[in-house]
Amino acid sequence: MALTAETESRLYRSLRAAAGAAAHLVALGFPTAVAVLARPGSSLFSWHPLLMALAFSFLMTEALLIFSPETSLLRSFSRKVKVRAHWALQLLALLCALLGLGIIAYNKHLNGKAHFVTWHGLTGLLAVLYASGQCAGGLLLLYPKLMKNWTLAKLKLYHATSGLVGYLLGCASLMLGMCSLWFTASVTGVSWYLAMLCPLLTSLVIMNQVSNAYLYRKRSQH
Repeated sequence: MALTAETESRLYRSLRAAAGAAAHLVALGFPTAVAVLARPGSSLFSWHPLLMALAFSFLMTEALLIFSPETSLLRSFSRKVKVRAHWALQLLALLCALLGLGIIAYNKHLNGKAHFVTWHGLTGLLAVLYASGQCAGGLLLLYPKLMKNWTLAKLKLYHATSGLVGYLLGCASLMLGMCSLWFTASVTGVSWYLAMLCPLLTSLVIMNQVSNAYLYRKRSQH
């Protein structure tokens, strides 16, 4: 029996809600697992994986999920409140990322190791720099009159899509970090594959959210 359009729509929303709920759990669970593994405070390096996991797995994911119509933790709040919460979480994410980057750079300096010579290091550096630029670009949404030739709708579209690129860069850096000697020495077998699925799952959820909120809507207007 063929499903009606209404049934398909309801099923699709239910699947999105389930995926979003899983993304919330992963966003919190992954940094928690990293904290247990790294034991922050046991060494200078131990703060690096925790801060980066907090930045790109928890804070940035939650900052984006705030605008999800199905799974936002602030669904009942106004758009203004959501935007402010988004800003606060993104700034905290950037702070954690900058601190994590500074710690690993200083740790390598202390140990006489070369900086940014691996794919993980280069991707992580790019992700942090991109996040800094993205936060600066977000100011244009607060003061859209600065861009006289751009409509607010267009600024929102470009901010969302460029933010998605930055988020994917952060997730890629996390995944490459899980290929490092430090991580693979402690996490092996099925546990390693499950860990790799964490940023992959949140990436898919965020990609779907941005596509439905901006890209699909823009295509439907033509």
